[in-house]
Formats: sequence, C-alpha cells, structure tokens
Amino acid sequence: MRMEAGEAAPPAGAGGWGKWVRLNVGGTVFLTTRQTLCREQKSFLSRLCQGEELQSDRDETGAYLIDRDPTYFGPILNFLRHGKLVLDKDMAEEGVLEEAEFYNIGPLIRIIKDRMEEKDYTVTQVPPKHVYRVLQCQEEELTQMVSTMSDGWRFEQLVNIGSSYNYGSEDQAEFLCVVSKELHSTPNGLSSESSRKTKLLQARGTRM
Repeated sequence: MRMEAGEAAPPAGAGGWGKWVRLNVGGTVFLTTRQTLCREQKSFLSRLCQGEELQSDRDETGAYLIDRDPTYFGPILNFLRHGKLVLDKDMAEEGVLEEAEFYNIGPLIRIIKDRMEEKDYTVTQVPPKHVYRVLQCQEEELTQMVSTMSDGWRFEQLVNIGSSYNYGSEDQAEFLCVVSKELHSTPNGLSSESSRKTKLLQARGTRM
C-alpha cells in the first residue's frame, strides 16, 4: 500500500509493535506489515522493524524515515510480499539493483543480476554469417561429393550447366554444386573458429 505524506493510516503501526508499519521513503509513505519486512532476516528492513539500533528517525506520524528513492522501493516491497520481481517497462533494473543492495536483499540482488547478464548476452550475440562455395563436378562424382561433405558444409543447390563430355562409351553431364556453411562471429568480429585458433596461439606464446 502506498500513501501520500500526511494521509491517515492504521494507528497500530505508528510507533509500537503492531502488525502494520509505515515507511517514509524519500517523502513517499508506504504501508506494509511487519511480517513482510521481516521476510529477509538479514535485510535492513527486517532489522529496522525488529527494533535494532539503525539510527532511523521518524516523521510526525511515526513512520520510519528512509532517505532513498521511492521510485524503486515499490518493486522491492512487492518482492518481499510475493517473491517475484515485477517492473514497469520503463523502470531501470540498475536503479532497483542499487536499492536492493542498500537494503541487503540477497535473493533479489541475484535475480536482477541474472536478468541483466542475460540481456547483455543477448545484445552481444552476433548473427551467424553464411559462406557459399560453388563447386564444378562431373555426374559420376555427385554422390560421393555430397556424401562426404563435412565440417559444417551443407548442400544448397545443384545446377546443370548443360555441357557434357564423353567418358568411355557414355556421355557425362557437368554440374555446379552450391554448398554453404555458417560462421558464428564473436563481438570482436572474429569467427568462433578463428577465435579458437587465436586463443590457441596465445596460449602457446605464453609457454614460450
């Protein structure tokens, strides 16, 4: 529950040890239960509502004064309520992470960091490039050539170029065979294969 400063609230949490607790975060008053705040035992909020000496003043209504940004406190409070991180599309995860670290809410910190790392990985992924080769072959060589393709090469298209030659007593046609291969690039512009070779050379150099 979110309240404006000065708005009336259940009196039980004003200054005693009742069920409800008021928090004045950066001028915005939040109303929640003591059970919610104590969900993460090592957090700042749990220690606050358990009466530990954290040097936190109170406003005229008895709400705990916390000099932090109220914009990011809502998702933190909701996480303590139901254990899920729910953010508006325009809310920066970095801001929520900063507040989660201040309040020392370990599970929420891990969730946000995992989400940010996943986004960074998605952004840095580079779409694979396709390399094509055109091979000229004779009719009798087709089966062997297609069956022995390896190392990621894939058959794409076969074109009869119309020319023919005499092989023994039979006329043999000639074809153009189009094959392709995917090259997965890393963010530095090298293909994964080139990157592996570079790392291997660097490793050899350090042993010399």
